[in-house]
Amino acid sequence: MRIALDAMGGDHAPQNIIAGAAMALREYPKIAKLFLVGDEPQIATCLKANDCNDRRVQIIHTTQVVEMSDQAVEAVRRKKDSSVSRAVDLVKQGEADAIVSAGHTGAAVAATTIKLRTLEGVERPGIASYLPTEHNVCVLIDAGANVEARPEHMLQYAIMGTVLSKHVLGFHNPAVGLMSIGGEDVKGSDFTKEIFKLLKDSKLNFRGNVEGHDLFECPVEVVLCDGFTGNVVLKTCEATATAVFHWLKREIAKSPLRRIGAYLAKDAFRPIRNKTNYEMYGGSPLLGVNGICIIAHGASSPLAIKNAVRVATEFIEQKINPRIVEAIKEYNESSGNRHQES
Repeated sequence: MRIALDAMGGDHAPQNIIAGAAMALREYPKIAKLFLVGDEPQIATCLKANDCNDRRVQIIHTTQVVEMSDQAVEAVRRKKDSSVSRAVDLVKQGEADAIVSAGHTGAAVAATTIKLRTLEGVERPGIASYLPTEHNVCVLIDAGANVEARPEHMLQYAIMGTVLSKHVLGFHNPAVGLMSIGGEDVKGSDFTKEIFKLLKDSKLNFRGNVEGHDLFECPVEVVLCDGFTGNVVLKTCEATATAVFHWLKREIAKSPLRRIGAYLAKDAFRPIRNKTNYEMYGGSPLLGVNGICIIAHGASSPLAIKNAVRVATEFIEQKINPRIVEAIKEYNESSGNRHQES
């Protein structure tokens, strides 16, 4: 497995990126090559600080960095020697199997879409994020790649999310729910109603509409929404989880008795903290591009980067892209047959 890591992407790059890379190299022996793409002197300093002299590391020097204030497409066009663009080039040239970036999400989406194109049969890529629920982990798609999706794009997101849930998360027959403002079929906008019809006519395990309060309780494995809604939902969930733990710590600190109780309950708190911690999930895959792209959180810690690399290895191992192409093809063929019969 050959991974290209955008060493300059993220709020704490390159320090956290290189520290996470060192952790990944120690933990994942299946990595054959890890390209660290970015400013060579800075990367070399961070490697030394992390006591990492692994022979599998290759530094690809670049002279530009995409800033968060840059426009995504313009950054790809004008900053051809940026760390994210050069990392994507490695995948395009067949030297790397996947790219991992904690930098500018829009630039990562634009670079992979422009340079790698989409998979056969896929019209628009979508970001899939993992959300913990009461009973399992569900896939939220799209989480921000396409804010102006059409109904047919949404159907493809549902297909790709199902492939991910089945082959990476291990659910035999993932259930799909459509994010809307009510559980009834008649609820929602004209847009969601049209998507509802497409999903109902598909062979997916479609369970109907789901609402915001269903996210952490409802038994679906794939939650479908447009990129605007998905991004708002994801960031709201992250902020809520963080706020709740801050509030809890503040209240516990107010009394010695509460601190004793918290110490006794620490084994109960820790699993919940891990379940809601984005670091444990690593990164969000960009589904539908002709390559593997894992988008990590901008504030990623070394642990989060290590786990983002893990997600990339899982996608390579499970051959997710060929499975997506096959699933889209099967849908198109079955849809064509239904149209001919009618």
